[in-house]
Amino acid sequence: MPSSPLRVAVVCMSNVNRSMEAHRVLRKNGFHVRSFGAGSHVRLPGGPRKPPVLYDFSTPYKKMHSDLSSKDQKHYQRNGVLCILRRNERIKPGPERFQECPDPFDVIFTCGQRAYNRVVADLCARDQETWQPVLVVNVDIDDTLEAASLGASIICELCQGLQQADDMQSRLTELLQAAKEKTGRSFLHTVCFY
Repeated sequence: MPSSPLRVAVVCMSNVNRSMEAHRVLRKNGFHVRSFGAGSHVRLPGGPRKPPVLYDFSTPYKKMHSDLSSKDQKHYQRNGVLCILRRNERIKPGPERFQECPDPFDVIFTCGQRAYNRVVADLCARDQETWQPVLVVNVDIDDTLEAASLGASIICELCQGLQQADDMQSRLTELLQAAKEKTGRSFLHTVCFY
């Protein structure tokens, strides 16, 4: 069993829906977790027939909520974005970008292949100082409220299995096989180093 609590990161592209729902569920279950986006900007759906709304990662969730409410409150209330931003405000002040975080993790879950590719590329480009392994696992999650909730449950189950493992890399293979049998999904995964 790991001598200290499992350090978990969850990464989607914008750190708004999928990673934040997993952050909420993991924190509720006692895990030391941080969440991130891997994109260049926070990207939220635009109004009807409008392009996406982009924010810098330095923009607090409260500011996004206020901005979208003033643009088209009914639309953003109906599509759930305002509710998501309110949930996020209760978890942390604003989105964070994975590429700007120097902290090490034991396992990083990504919520889509684009995020997975960016996280792995970023970890491979960093100077390996300690050669501490980090497991990177992709759980493909559609960017909807329902899919985010289901994906967060899958990530939590995987974390619970890893928390009890003496050898996390070997245990991960078993856990992913069981998750594949249960969900019908395949999971990309690799080991990188810090």
